[in-house]
Parts: sequence; C-alpha cells; structure tokens
Amino acid sequence: MKFPSKTEAKTEIYSFFQKQSFNSDELKKIKRLAMKYNIKLGPYKKSFCKKCMTQLRGQIRIDKHYKMVVCANCGYQNKVIINR
Repeated sequence: MKFPSKTEAKTEIYSFFQKQSFNSDELKKIKRLAMKYNIKLGPYKKSFCKKCMTQLRGQIRIDKHYKMVVCANCGYQNKVIINR
C-alpha cells in the first residue's frame, strides 16, 4: 500500500471539503490523514461538530467574543472565537 505524500494529502483534504455533504466516517478518515501529515485544518474546522463529527447545522448564537453553534444532531455547543 502506497502512502500519499504531504502535497497529495493536502489536495485530498481540500477536495473533500469542497463537497456539499459528507458523513462522519469520511470525516474521521480525513481528520486522521491531516493529523498524520501535521496539516492544519484551519477554517475547515468550523464546518463540522467537534463531538459527533457530522456536518454542522443548527442554532447560531453570537456573543461578544464567541460564535456558538448548537449541533442539530447531538446538541453539543461548538464555540468559534470571533476576532477581537
């Protein structure tokens, strides 16, 4: 089995997040690939739930320093820091 290089892994991650919908199993594989090659997910981290690894949809609340999105699937509050 041939392992991809770091640039091939980056292109695979980029093409994965261009899709409109994905399931949690595919996302776990992509996240593991990013951890293996030490690739930062950056803005892609905001598109999935930290707890159940599904695409993030739900109720949005905006506070002074945080944007909180409540996952529609598991109910976990995902916090994203707003630029200060």
